[in-house]
Amino acid sequence: MLIKFKALGGLFDLEGLEEAIAQAEHKMADPSFWDDAANAQQIINENNLNKETYEQFQQMNQAYEDLEILLEMYVEENDAEVAKELIEGLDNLTEQLESYELSLLLDEPYDHNHAILELHPGAGGTESQDWGSMLLRMYTRWAEKHHFQVETLDYLAGDEAGIKSVTLLIKGHNAYGYLKSEKGVHRLVRISPFDSAKRRHTSFCSVDIMPELDANIDIEINPDDLKIDTFRASGAGGQHINKTESAVRITHLPTGIVVSSQAQRSQLKNREQAMGMLKAKLYQLELEKQEQEAAALRGEQMEIGWGSQIRSYVFHPYSMVKDHRTNYESGNVQAVMDGQLDGFIDAYLKYRLQQKQD
Repeated sequence: MLIKFKALGGLFDLEGLEEAIAQAEHKMADPSFWDDAANAQQIINENNLNKETYEQFQQMNQAYEDLEILLEMYVEENDAEVAKELIEGLDNLTEQLESYELSLLLDEPYDHNHAILELHPGAGGTESQDWGSMLLRMYTRWAEKHHFQVETLDYLAGDEAGIKSVTLLIKGHNAYGYLKSEKGVHRLVRISPFDSAKRRHTSFCSVDIMPELDANIDIEINPDDLKIDTFRASGAGGQHINKTESAVRITHLPTGIVVSSQAQRSQLKNREQAMGMLKAKLYQLELEKQEQEAAALRGEQMEIGWGSQIRSYVFHPYSMVKDHRTNYESGNVQAVMDGQLDGFIDAYLKYRLQQKQD
């Protein structure tokens, strides 16, 4: 582990990061810095992230040096307490190192942004809608483990159980970079709790992931291409939300994309939120077109979009979660459903890196 840290440390441009922080601090000291408020805020946000990265590496480097000293002490003294402290320190550094190694793979546009996550159960009524609610819990648990904030932008409950659709905003550094691995169709195989005959059922739910785009990202949308409807919010939110038509649904006529927001108390804020979601979807659509064109040039067959089954969750006749793109799998289904997805995310990011290199 100490050798691995030293190798990864060589990939860390410490001087470049120090220079970037110094340049940002110099700009922030300029009296005209706040003349362009949006640009100023962007510089501050980037500088804060750079400082956080810098401090994280310095902490890891200090931990590495402390472990080297402990290792020398253990070799000389063979003390049990030193051995215990060394093992605990190695475990902590391993956890930090895995997170750092993962962050090195997040180098695509908008990887550092917040993520918009949508769940849409497939055909199958209550079965699929219940599967959707299970995935909702799984992603919420994953976000909590990473100290991300989760906001429900749109929620449509199932007829008897589960959900018909849900849109979440997951706020945190690198949220989109991590969660883009989840885009596609997720398949569940289990003994149905809704079937009195206790038969095995297969359910599907599509997961869509988009980055939340900054307000200054320019994506051209013709107002004539939009159909805007208002309706009463169906989710929790108090009497005001449910008694007024504060919820907004926007249909982009050329593409057929539909977005809606009902989380905010005012129709204006819901409209702004829905427009942001539409921009994110149009960006994602353009990105998929570019990937398909690149794949065609390479002579590859790529399944991108709603029809791509990416992962299977098998509860019966055996327990296994397997990603069909990377072949990464876990026999601990309960842990995965409790939000332990980092193994799958790490495998996917390395898979994507390998695709680029090939």
